[in-house]
Amino acid sequence: MSTDQQSKPGPVTSTRAKPANKAEALADWTDGRLGVYSLAKANLRKIFPDHWSFMLGEIALYTFVIIILTGVWLTLFFKPSMGEVVYDGSYVPLKGIRMSEAYASTVDISFEVRGGLLMRQIHHWAAIVFVASMLTHMLRVFFTGAFRKPREINWVFGALLLFLGMFDGFMGYSLPDDLLSGTGIRFMEGAVLAVPIVGTYLQFFMFGGEFPGVDIVPRLFTVHILLIPGIMVGLLAAHLILVFYHKHTQFAGPGRTNDNVVGMPLLPVYMAKAGGFFFLVFGVVAVMSAIATVNPIWAYGPYRPDQVSTDAQPDWYMGFSEGLVRVMPGWEISVWGGHTLNLGVFVPLVIFPSVLMAIWCWPFLEAWVTGDRGEHHIADRPRNAPVRTAFGAAWMSLYLILLAGGGNDLLATHFHLSINAITYAVRAGFFAVPVIVFVITKRWCLGLQRRDKEKVLHGRETGVIERLQHGEFIEIHAPLPQGRLHTLTSHDQPQPSELPPAVDENGVARRTGLLTRARVKLSRGFYGEGSQIAKPTSEEHHEITSGHGHH
Repeated sequence: MSTDQQSKPGPVTSTRAKPANKAEALADWTDGRLGVYSLAKANLRKIFPDHWSFMLGEIALYTFVIIILTGVWLTLFFKPSMGEVVYDGSYVPLKGIRMSEAYASTVDISFEVRGGLLMRQIHHWAAIVFVASMLTHMLRVFFTGAFRKPREINWVFGALLLFLGMFDGFMGYSLPDDLLSGTGIRFMEGAVLAVPIVGTYLQFFMFGGEFPGVDIVPRLFTVHILLIPGIMVGLLAAHLILVFYHKHTQFAGPGRTNDNVVGMPLLPVYMAKAGGFFFLVFGVVAVMSAIATVNPIWAYGPYRPDQVSTDAQPDWYMGFSEGLVRVMPGWEISVWGGHTLNLGVFVPLVIFPSVLMAIWCWPFLEAWVTGDRGEHHIADRPRNAPVRTAFGAAWMSLYLILLAGGGNDLLATHFHLSINAITYAVRAGFFAVPVIVFVITKRWCLGLQRRDKEKVLHGRETGVIERLQHGEFIEIHAPLPQGRLHTLTSHDQPQPSELPPAVDENGVARRTGLLTRARVKLSRGFYGEGSQIAKPTSEEHHEITSGHGHH
């Protein structure tokens, strides 16, 4: 008797072709467990817009990588200790001098460790370029309006990275315990002591006792190499993820809208360019480090509390705070039964973060004033946002004025000027220069808007002069190409807000809150008459081209 037997299912086999080599086999194995093929297909061909200004953010990223690499190397030789030793190394001018182990190890790195001085220089120069590129990158984002929805969170991440980078740089150049960095630490101690009520306790906590104590260098070292870099790596990862998710903004042009991206794929174009640019940045920083010395600690000598070196200056990015303290009058008041409040230091300590926050909070102020809740993927031309551009220029002028105040002694000695005259000039400039720069920049932007409008309506100048029958000479104007017309007319022009009617639909008086009135007033200042030039309408353009031709 025969019976039909059901065939049992055999093992499941893949229909994929046999891997050609071990690399492909490894890729197949990984894909079977992590799905890397579909992930790569979805993301590695992602399109990104392309513009030279995007390199500013890349410079910041690459210099951060350089800082991490050189910093790891330097930690192998640096001794973060304030224990005293007598120097007996190869640098003869310092032989027999008592100094901290931190200073002695830094001198050894500079003169006895092979390649040590170059590594120190690369580390320091990369930090300077890192902060400069971050600040410039943020200004580019600010002036083009690239901080608007949906990128406000990324703007905050960038602001935090800049803030942490500035303070980590300050801690970094304070570690060698030389006379210059010790002066900077004393400046920090004075700022901490000026904090009302808790300043003295904070100072004792940081220094482990009276200044200079024995703990400040080890504590700064831990914060410098571990705490702040760890936070910055997390913020940087989040920043890059959001950049990848949202992509860069793109400038107005034919075919570019809020709903598409015109550009190049991430792989291979962007990755190839990024790889080459990284080595270019590394090479430029290395050349700078090889030919221009920064922070020659052997020339300053070890720190002693009873000495201050002449021309003691912080790195440029902290010169802003130095200038605030130098030009602030030395005011003191006595409160609460004899407690001294040092306004000469405390007021600058409050103003410093306030000025920084003024530009960092701008995205939220602008969104509140305009009431705009839409997404923006097209970057503004700075001239088309006159108030924003004028505010950014005023902020930069304030930064530069106070940077000059932080170097008032250098300006006095190099240009044979009175240091008191420089100080008074900076005090006056603190209030006057930002206002003057704001007015000039705003008028400049409006003038450029009028020029764009003239180009749209009348065309571009050709340089060809024609004589009419009645003897008049005119210049021939050629119509702009359609792509250029699109670029000059595609920007948004929000209308200023208006107060709601005084009474509602039932005739009951409507109460208008203070915030509402402030918002309407700011809106008129941002977008009202005198703050923007109306774009040419199609009727105006048609009337001129049909009635008069392009002259």
